[in-house]
Amino acid sequence: LSRHEQLLKECLDHRALNQPEVLPQIFGYLLHENPITGNLSKKHIVDAFDALVDTMETEKIADGKADAGMTFFGQFVDHDITLDASSAIGSVIDPRTIRNIRTPNLDMDCVYGDGPDATPHLYHPKHEGFMLFGRKDSPLDLARNCHGRALIGDPRNDENIIVSQIQGAFICLHNILMTHVEEGKAIAHDIRDCSQMNVRAEAWDHYIPEKLMGYEQVRRFIRLHYQWLVLNDLLPSFVDEKVIHATLKHDPFHDKGPIMPAEFSGAAYRFGHATVQPSYCLKKGGHGVDLFKMFGFSKRDPDSDIEMAQFFDVPGTRAQKALPVGTKMAGTLFRLPDNIVGKGLQWGDLEISKTKAKKLALRNILRDRTALQLPSGQQMARKLGCGELAVPKALKDHHISKTPLWFYCLQEAEQVGKGKLTGVGGSIVASVIIRLLKLDPASILNTPDFKPWSGFGSNFNMGSLMAYVEKNRGDIAHAKDLWCE
Repeated sequence: LSRHEQLLKECLDHRALNQPEVLPQIFGYLLHENPITGNLSKKHIVDAFDALVDTMETEKIADGKADAGMTFFGQFVDHDITLDASSAIGSVIDPRTIRNIRTPNLDMDCVYGDGPDATPHLYHPKHEGFMLFGRKDSPLDLARNCHGRALIGDPRNDENIIVSQIQGAFICLHNILMTHVEEGKAIAHDIRDCSQMNVRAEAWDHYIPEKLMGYEQVRRFIRLHYQWLVLNDLLPSFVDEKVIHATLKHDPFHDKGPIMPAEFSGAAYRFGHATVQPSYCLKKGGHGVDLFKMFGFSKRDPDSDIEMAQFFDVPGTRAQKALPVGTKMAGTLFRLPDNIVGKGLQWGDLEISKTKAKKLALRNILRDRTALQLPSGQQMARKLGCGELAVPKALKDHHISKTPLWFYCLQEAEQVGKGKLTGVGGSIVASVIIRLLKLDPASILNTPDFKPWSGFGSNFNMGSLMAYVEKNRGDIAHAKDLWCE
């Protein structure tokens, strides 16, 4: 076990974190598998789904209420809690056999990896507890190896330049706070007091060596604030707040349900695809840059550095906005570039053309129906006692009587939720996130005295956190030593 896991073990009456009743790293169903039945041919089914998907494409972009950056913060959170490296469109797989590569709790392992001992390539070998960050030619880029690959806890967080820089901001935040601790500034006492909430002092002294004490305190300090943002900023941006409050009081699903439901990872949480703008301004007064011209997985030029105020509201500014959650999606997502989708799909003996395979919405529905075989939206609505929505005309015209869960969640948001997930979609997303926090003995929901640090501003949110990072990242100790080519 890592030192952090040993620390948590003290809070779990000496039970291991991988015991089934704690946080098992597997997927599963909230309800049950829902295989395709009936006499319709595979081609007929794909044509039906394709007809539904074609109703979603739009060039008329209407801003929603959420900051544009929240789409990418949501992607960052997804990468923190899920990674299914085995399921594929067209191949049936039982989610209960899939190992979740990420730890299914909001612990920021996509940033920290398994800590300096287990993942030393993320950390400076001499400046204890500081994380590698930046390059000589691009000080705000992620640390990279000689092939340009980012040295981070989850490589997916380098897939576009926006989520890459959210990742970078959290690394910068860690190094900023490590600087304060190393220099013995007053904030070091605030970090220590916050980090030790709800954890016995003797546990810290017993499991954490003195040389890593500052690192572990900063890590927990940031984790608590990150969890607060997920619960109080990200969720309300996209989920009906009445659903969030109801779920905090009573989980709508049974207590022994899977920690990481396929209905969440394969459908409901993919709502973010519908909130993507076709282009974004990276800096104030700049021109819009197409989403797929922001491709990552390579060295980033300083010209691609973003101003966080363009993506998250901070005092005195107004950020770009995400699209409202609904059944309309930007046209760029229906023509995925060749470097993302370079060929067609195969479902049994049916070949699905490259043109269709490039439609992200169709890929989502086919993953649901051909690989994960998720319950329909109507089945989930009956389970939750929600009013059932009508099956879309495009499906009824093709003799399909149930709505794929991913589309159903978007349909609910558009017709009932005023641009936010509600009913089925809201309940699934809120339930999973809140349950992860409840099961984590060191989370904010189990740390009742936690309040965001006043140094981040009186109205703590992603905007104020990013503003703090941008203001202070020029004062990181050993900054040039942390560069890595």
